[in-house]
Amino acid sequence: MYKEGKILIVDDDKSILRSLNILLENEFDTIFTISNPNLLIKEYQNKEIDIVLLDMNFSAGINTGNEGLFWLNELLKIDKNATVVMLTAYGDVDIAVKAIKKGATDFISKPWNNDRLITTLKSALKIRSSQTQIKKLRDERKILNEDLSRSEEVVGTSPAMNKVYSVIEKVASTDANVLILGENGTGKELIAKEIHRKSKRKNNPIVNVDLGTITETLFEGELFGHKKGAFTDAKEDRIGRFQIADKSTLFLDEIGNIPPSLQSKMLSVLQKREIIPIGSNLPISIDIRLITATNKNIESLISKGLFREDLFYRINTIQIELPPLRKRGEDILLLAEYYLKIFSAKYEKPNLKLSKKSADTLLNYKWPGNIRELKHTMEKSVILSSGNLLKPEDFMIKQESISKDNWPLKFEEIERKAIERALKNNSGKIIDAAKELGLTRQTLHNKIKKYKL
Repeated sequence: MYKEGKILIVDDDKSILRSLNILLENEFDTIFTISNPNLLIKEYQNKEIDIVLLDMNFSAGINTGNEGLFWLNELLKIDKNATVVMLTAYGDVDIAVKAIKKGATDFISKPWNNDRLITTLKSALKIRSSQTQIKKLRDERKILNEDLSRSEEVVGTSPAMNKVYSVIEKVASTDANVLILGENGTGKELIAKEIHRKSKRKNNPIVNVDLGTITETLFEGELFGHKKGAFTDAKEDRIGRFQIADKSTLFLDEIGNIPPSLQSKMLSVLQKREIIPIGSNLPISIDIRLITATNKNIESLISKGLFREDLFYRINTIQIELPPLRKRGEDILLLAEYYLKIFSAKYEKPNLKLSKKSADTLLNYKWPGNIRELKHTMEKSVILSSGNLLKPEDFMIKQESISKDNWPLKFEEIERKAIERALKNNSGKIIDAAKELGLTRQTLHNKIKKYKL
């Protein structure tokens, strides 16, 4: 028989504790008993109790019920949703009703009827389960609503993007971990969403976390959750992103920012497929598909001891490299038209079009900020436009130019700048930068050493 529910029984009469333990152990998952109410709060927090069966009186000769009401109040202070069933002496209905008004779920009179006691506790367990589910749904809705306004499409038909689409088609239906690499603004989050949209988990919303915006002190609680009172500002239980993403996809952007102190815990979570919230000692199983992304050179971080090599291999089952916008040719105009349509509708300028000179301006620009920069540029141009044609000056972008006055005088300076630019263009990858410069990898490596880059 499947059993669930952790019950904590609090009564100073040890014979009652033994009787209740025998009665309930076959009905519920775990039964804990204590005869000293001073241990109640500690036991409740440490064992993640579902239901407390709490006696109303603990001192000999006192039957006011005030002791039970006191401990009920103390329990509700640390968990306003605590599920408490009161044990009261026969005939003390008025006291029991007072306890329910204070926040108790139900009451049982001594001597109890076994069937009624079991039914009452199982009903209370259903209430507890419902409250937990509602809390989880509230947290999920809060997290997921942050992403509702960020739904954009993946746009592009360039050879570079066709390679990306090919990998997506092959990997989406699996649960393989995916690492997406690319410069800032290349659309890594959109690719993650596209993988999720084509996956078997698509009916559940993808959960996004930008690790670049989370301070190191909040990392663990944000990802794995925490229990109320686990630290100074933990005023209530919080469900972490890993748990929210259960049965779905978890996208961790800027994975290169995860502090070394947390990398071992992240590795353990991915290996065991379970998390332990801060302040708890009970593991929670998770079923997620992990997608990560970064604009950093993780292999370089590994060589510097800033990123665990075993974690890198764990997240890097499949690797997708997103090309920078400057290497996507006509995709620049496709994206410009895409955002022109969006912002023309937003700012009620439906007849706007790109002029030939405007198109040439967009194609000739290097787009160091990639798609994100193009998007903002198109929005500004729509706002500033005065006619039906967007003119080059509407974009407010400055083409790179080198005049006589700022041209380096020495060959070494020219070479150094060319190497710096090639490394930046290729996210620090020496082999790609060497190809761009027409050098061998070893030659470029030597020059990097020479210029201390």
